[in-house]
Amino acid sequence: MKFGDVENAERIFRSIKTKNIITYGAMIKGYVGNETFEKALDLFEKVDIELNDVTYTIVFNACAKLCNDRAMKIGKELLAKMPENYRNDNITSTSAIDMLMKFGDVESAE
Repeated sequence: MKFGDVENAERIFRSIKTKNIITYGAMIKGYVGNETFEKALDLFEKVDIELNDVTYTIVFNACAKLCNDRAMKIGKELLAKMPENYRNDNITSTSAIDMLMKFGDVESAE
């Protein structure tokens, strides 16, 4: 979706029969890159497989950009469920801190 062709990317994504976390992550990242943050969160809510550090980071970024009640709820719930090993990842942690700061939740960010 680097060229903004969201429609074709969605068509290809729908045609993939067996999706994995990389497929979902690429699509969510494409939505974020094209500033369609609501679509990114819509798709994230459909993911029913184990997340990886990249997916956590992408969703935290989407929540930070959207910065509304829905994004705050999803972001904070995701952070609460995030496994400890991802909390030690600098990129993922920085994305979570950025999200919390944009929500105005300095206490949690610290």
